[in-house]
Amino acid sequence: MPTYEYKCETCGYVFEKFQRMSDRPLDVCPKCKGKVRRLISGGTGVIFKGTGFYTKDYAKNNAPACGRDMPCCGRDTPCDNKHCES
Repeated sequence: MPTYEYKCETCGYVFEKFQRMSDRPLDVCPKCKGKVRRLISGGTGVIFKGTGFYTKDYAKNNAPACGRDMPCCGRDTPCDNKHCES
């Protein structure tokens, strides 16, 4: 569910609301009960929370890539190196 940003046209109060995409936009300011409009946001990237995500899945690994998608010599196909055999 996305977080939408709103701004009150009466008092200028800016706030965020976590809503479903199918929810109707808010129209009343929680502070002064004035009319609000939803602001256009630049969006955000995906945020992965928790420990170990980067270090386990995306950290650079200096170990040879033998037996994975790319052989240890860096070529697209295995070479004559014994370690590159699948």
